[in-house]
Amino acid sequence: MSIQEGAKLPSATFMTMTADGPQPVNTDDVFKGKRVALFAVPGAFTPTCSAKHLPGFVEKSAMLKARGIDEVACVSVNDVFVMDAWGKQAGSADVAMLADGNGEFAKALGLEMDGSGFGMGQRSQRYAMVVDNGTVERLFVEGPGEFKVSSAEHMLSEI
Repeated sequence: MSIQEGAKLPSATFMTMTADGPQPVNTDDVFKGKRVALFAVPGAFTPTCSAKHLPGFVEKSAMLKARGIDEVACVSVNDVFVMDAWGKQAGSADVAMLADGNGEFAKALGLEMDGSGFGMGQRSQRYAMVVDNGTVERLFVEGPGEFKVSSAEHMLSEI
């Protein structure tokens, strides 16, 4: 069963790139005392993720912040080096890039998917959520192969 609105996020550790190299950040570091727009993609540099999902949040981050979002973050089951390179390529200075390298966060949320048929192994489903101080305020999970409800535009229409 996947996480639901009103539930507290499970504790997890992400990796993020800093000026000093890769550093761990836990869920408290990311979500405590903040309202965060978090979106998850099945993979960095994949077609829909690179052409639509990440660019939409990069473009709409100021609008989200104008509606009470403190931070915008992207999470994917990729390593920190891939997430850093993808973020730089996409121009995502306003989007925190969180690496869930082993898929532990995706699994703890109940939002993992099996991408083995595409040679991708275990990944995260595509979703977006608004997290208020560690609690899921709004949750938008895509159906298989879809890109509708997890977009920045949809999130803006719902908050």
